[in-house]
Amino acid sequence: MNNKPDSAGLDNAGTGTRAVWGGEQVRHPYNATQTPIVVSAAYGYDDIDNWYDVALGKAPGFIYSRMSNPTVEILEAKICELEKAASAVAFSSGMAAISSVLYTFLAHGNRVVSTKDSYGGTNKIFEEFLPRMGVEVTLCETFDHEEIEREVAKGCQLLYLETPTNPTLKILDIQRLVSAAKRVGALVVADNTFATPLNQNPLALGVDVVVHSATKFLSGHGDVLGGLVCGAGFLMDKVRHYREINGAALDPFSAYLIIRGMKTLVLRMRQQQHSARALAEFLGSEPLVESVNYPGLPGHPNHAVACAQMRGFGAIVSFVLVGGMDTVKVLLPRLRFAHCAGNLGAVETLYGPARTTSHVENTLEERLALGIGEGLVRVSVGIEDTDDLLDDLKQAFAFVRRSRDEQTPKHTQPSIKEPCTEVAS
Repeated sequence: MNNKPDSAGLDNAGTGTRAVWGGEQVRHPYNATQTPIVVSAAYGYDDIDNWYDVALGKAPGFIYSRMSNPTVEILEAKICELEKAASAVAFSSGMAAISSVLYTFLAHGNRVVSTKDSYGGTNKIFEEFLPRMGVEVTLCETFDHEEIEREVAKGCQLLYLETPTNPTLKILDIQRLVSAAKRVGALVVADNTFATPLNQNPLALGVDVVVHSATKFLSGHGDVLGGLVCGAGFLMDKVRHYREINGAALDPFSAYLIIRGMKTLVLRMRQQQHSARALAEFLGSEPLVESVNYPGLPGHPNHAVACAQMRGFGAIVSFVLVGGMDTVKVLLPRLRFAHCAGNLGAVETLYGPARTTSHVENTLEERLALGIGEGLVRVSVGIEDTDDLLDDLKQAFAFVRRSRDEQTPKHTQPSIKEPCTEVAS
């Protein structure tokens, strides 16, 4: 019997405490202090009537792990604590979570409004897959809130937001756009992967459904794939039903790894955000950098909005290099304390251009149309010492400058010749 207090005991607890204890204020089997990994595909019943009641949801219990699993349920309860949601559904990847939400709530003849700045996989759903279903998709300029409001006012069933955006770090005014959506009865979905529940809670700002790629900051160690969706119970019932039938369930071992990672989210993000701000400030002073994207900088176009709706600015920085891809190819391999890899949110720092990370699914022409040039580099700042990351970046830029100097043709003095003497014929 569970003799520990229920989740109500976390109502006044801080985020760090909720990250550790959310979903785990229960007595585990064998009095284990850690969440057990339950790998059973099915769950047996001697009482057929009880089995039937569980299958219909009239009694607590488990039937089949594609539908629900004890380890996965603890993960779902933990994200509910952090996002202050009534219910949550876990998926096998972030894209499984995003696509399942869109396919759950959209149908032939519906209209969805979003922005041009979104993760490349999400953009592909908007540009390629939803139109096949007969869903009308309108993608607006991300900075143009007036355009988004105009398009929403024309009527839509769903407004999809991503803020901060990947990889350009643009910020959307969530409450303003939620108000526009509610005037036409549209559902609002927000991707909160970059901000994390530590920095932003979209449900508290009026959003209906929040999605996360749990692969990123929530797990935090680059060793697992997962996605999470949370919101009101009646909405999550629909999402859960879609998952049960379409099958993108999260396996229990992956759920365990994400649970373990989430317990250190606050500690990790504290260091990562500190270093991200320092790197962003340095990049702003580097002559080989055309522009820097980080909402924590006062010069960011949406800095005021970020301050109003976020508690911190995240651990992602992006910047545009002078010389484009030619400079990218020299700078990134020179870094010592970083992986060049297509992931983010891990304890190790990761660098990568959009064409091999966030928008690898898009062609060059598509990326340029989205305002993502070849010189844009995304940095997922890790938990390494800040000074080491700064020194590493400085030595890499110094190497780029030396390489450029060596490739610059040396000016040579023209040879001195005797003046020509015209000979009279």
